[in-house]
Amino acid sequence: MAKKLYVGNISFNTTSDDLVQAFSQYGTVLGAQVVADRDTGRSRGFAFVEMHDGAEEAIAALHGAQLDGRTLTVNEARPREERPRSNGGDRRGGYGSGRSGYGGGRRY
Repeated sequence: MAKKLYVGNISFNTTSDDLVQAFSQYGTVLGAQVVADRDTGRSRGFAFVEMHDGAEEAIAALHGAQLDGRTLTVNEARPREERPRSNGGDRRGGYGSGRSGYGGGRRY
């Protein structure tokens, strides 16, 4: 069964290919994805690697290991938590919107 691994503290220069090469020493890598910032396209410093087998061996060997001058954090990925979505009507800040807006929400 495939396992998805979280790989943290990666260098901003580390590529998906670098991760595939490092993790494939321990088992079959199905894919690797470096997470990029939505606006800049720059790496956010973490990635996910999906392995068909050898995930436990990879975690044991690579957690705390050096890659591209950084000490890796490697563990099994947790399911993504659902975050409440803003409906656009409850935004704080800005001019005159609630207590935190311009004027502090005071009525004159």
